[in-house]
Amino acid sequence: MQLTVTVPATSANLGPGFDCLGLALALYNTLEVSPREEGLLVTVEGEGQGLIAGDLSNMMVQAMQRLFTHAGHSLPGLHLRQINRIPIGSGLGSSAAATLAGLLAANRLLHEPLSPEQLLDMAVAIEGHPDNMAPALYGGLILANREGEQLLVERLPVADMRVIVVLPHFALPTAEARAVLPPHVPFADAVFNLGRVGLLVRSLGEGNYEQLATAMHDRLHQPYRLSLIPGMQTAFEAARAAGARGVALSGAGPGVIAFAPTAHEIIAAAMQHTFAKAGLESRSWILRIDREGSQVS
Repeated sequence: MQLTVTVPATSANLGPGFDCLGLALALYNTLEVSPREEGLLVTVEGEGQGLIAGDLSNMMVQAMQRLFTHAGHSLPGLHLRQINRIPIGSGLGSSAAATLAGLLAANRLLHEPLSPEQLLDMAVAIEGHPDNMAPALYGGLILANREGEQLLVERLPVADMRVIVVLPHFALPTAEARAVLPPHVPFADAVFNLGRVGLLVRSLGEGNYEQLATAMHDRLHQPYRLSLIPGMQTAFEAARAAGARGVALSGAGPGVIAFAPTAHEIIAAAMQHTFAKAGLESRSWILRIDREGSQVS
């Protein structure tokens, strides 16, 4: 029997929703699992081919191993074929997708000992980012918070939108992006973001692009991170000039996500032109919002 697991990309830290808002996007990694007489064979195709490990250090394999150990079993012989479309190191949740794919595959092979909520708890314990993991699992727009050890997850309404994603060819490790953030922020900046989060949630739910122009602004992380990426600030300005209403870093970057009712290709081209002037190649996607989350068949 072959299992197929499909996991969507995600854009976390959405606008002012630092560490709490995430959106699932229709760009997918697929894991195909087939039985094998003994041992593990891992093959990687697409994004990360030649870079992602094909042994026990593979992030997806480690997630599978964790769940099998939790259930008191050893991994059987398997052929794991990763077909990746989510770029690694992009701010689009590639590591969350790998971890979640491994856990979902292991859970099905073990006849589903864990509920979706328990799988999410384990995924977040491994990865540490519920604003990536929750939308990757459930789809749509997700608000994720912690109350002590408990995860509080709410699916929020989101209109049918297409978004622009532009990814400059620039290495920005999440640890480096996190290191530039200050240990404390001004009270006024915290109040600013609180108001924008409420407006953003309503704007996305209603598909109100005009309000997104205000709702997407942030003072908690983007001002500190934009300077790390050549041309990023100018790319934001170019996107707005070309018709984008809301523009934000995707996750910790270096990917950019922009919302607009029309002119998606023009907006993408404007940002790519700006990055090119800064000496960076880039790629772009026009994506719909994923509403189904991860699928196992």
